[in-house]
Amino acid sequence: MKYREALGYLESIQNYGIVPGLDSIARLCGRLGNPQDRLQFVHIAGTNGKGSTLAYLSTVLRCAGYRVGRYSSPAVLEYREIIQVNGRNITQKAFCEGVEIISNACYEIAKEGFPHPTPFEVETALAFWYFDRTGCDIVVMETGMGGLYDATNLIRTTVVAVLASISMDHMKFLGNSLSEIAGHKAGILKEGCDAVSMEQEPEAMEVVRRIAEKRHCRLHVTDRSCIVNVRRGGRNVERQRFDYKPEEGPVLKDLELYLGGVFQTDNALLALETLRVLQEKGYVIKEEALRRGFRETAWPGRFSVICKKPLFVVDGAHNEDAARKLAQSVEMYFTNRRIIYIMGMLRDKEYEKVINLTQGYADQIITVTPPENPRAMSAYDLAQEIARVHPRVTAVDSLEEAVELARLLAAPEDVILAFGSLSYLGRLIKLAER
Repeated sequence: MKYREALGYLESIQNYGIVPGLDSIARLCGRLGNPQDRLQFVHIAGTNGKGSTLAYLSTVLRCAGYRVGRYSSPAVLEYREIIQVNGRNITQKAFCEGVEIISNACYEIAKEGFPHPTPFEVETALAFWYFDRTGCDIVVMETGMGGLYDATNLIRTTVVAVLASISMDHMKFLGNSLSEIAGHKAGILKEGCDAVSMEQEPEAMEVVRRIAEKRHCRLHVTDRSCIVNVRRGGRNVERQRFDYKPEEGPVLKDLELYLGGVFQTDNALLALETLRVLQEKGYVIKEEALRRGFRETAWPGRFSVICKKPLFVVDGAHNEDAARKLAQSVEMYFTNRRIIYIMGMLRDKEYEKVINLTQGYADQIITVTPPENPRAMSAYDLAQEIARVHPRVTAVDSLEEAVELARLLAAPEDVILAFGSLSYLGRLIKLAER
């Protein structure tokens, strides 16, 4: 199978959609010899922040000398980036070989009368196969949606389960209350494993504590007071520095991050607490590896600066919690600066809440239709919704037109901020960089 054929196969199975549950992924991985059982995992669930936390953890562990698998979705810049070993995408050769093996297994499964595995199940099985084949020491893996019935939850060798910020999202599948959603997220906690959670809203925290106790998990909850002397702002949007003062253990001064956004210190704290637990379990992570790992962590599409003069920032804020955090970052970094938005949303997201939380900071808003996504909200419909609360909004026909118009409207000292669905930001980044 050649690379285009492998991509074509993955495109051809998109109609199988999303089907929560573990029966299908278990059947598929069984055909592959259950590679996931030969791996050790840091498993991450949450609504927002799990990708950044994954990036910190995988980079620090790589700097500490471990062979680290990393699995996250969706892709932003290039499809193969969802599966990485030591920061490198799965090779085209391995990708083609793995997809061919898995497609044959899927064919046999369907031939026997069972449901064909979904695209996410195929990707997850491919990740397990590749990480096993390349001999990873540890795999940092984030859930696709939820946790309890997510395909990644097939794993049984979790070293640490990690819970990033939990908020309302994917209500169609996960429930209409924070406690229901927290129950799904905390479904990744395995019997007797260590668990690390960000401090959650009380309703969600109660559920997390109950499930951790039921499954005999040692639960560690982050404490924001451990992060002190935070330095951010100024012209370097992406650089942040802070001191880490845990109740126990050494104080770490002047830790540096090169991911922007006020919320990143919370994600870094979650990663620090997880790394402390890994050290307790015998993983050797020296201070220099930790410092270097945080400095080198990159995570495209999360309050990322892609151009300057005018400053061009992209962010994947697509739900209420992420929009609130984006608004906090705008207030921190862009006070008294004229801001032009490019917005693209999916129909099944809380676009009204995203609009209301962010529209007040924009001078002009340009709306786009995320391309090649059946769930995309049209630029015209999004503009109509925005026009209810903001007087200057323009719908455009393409991402190219959006970038061109934003650049025409922006003076060198202004800010262009593109946000919403991650599904269009990768292409937008490439356009803006050109």
